[in-house]
Amino acid sequence: MQIQVNSDNHIQGNERLNEWVRSTVESTLERFEEDLTRIEVHLRDENGAKPGPHDKRCQLEARPKGHQPVSVNHTATSLEQAVEGAATKLNNALDHLYGKLRSKRSVLPHSEPERELEE
Repeated sequence: MQIQVNSDNHIQGNERLNEWVRSTVESTLERFEEDLTRIEVHLRDENGAKPGPHDKRCQLEARPKGHQPVSVNHTATSLEQAVEGAATKLNNALDHLYGKLRSKRSVLPHSEPERELEE
């Protein structure tokens, strides 16, 4: 699973931040590792240089194999809270997606018993 981290001009993107984001996302979503090809992380400061509550935003977009992308976002006071909140939301969204797929597969169509042909 590839994790790509992007940030806007108001967030100091560095290798330490990228590694922390990757490890947080990987640890939260490790059970879906085989089912996902890529996760894109978008970090954004909604208010720019102005401080304010809930101005840090993290959007996560997961690419499940053979399915449409799943996207979630979370805003919080700190970047850490935004990333952790978005990772939790994505975990729940993927759990829901794969739960629905499992339940569809477990419902087998009922077939009529084969009748013996009378000769």
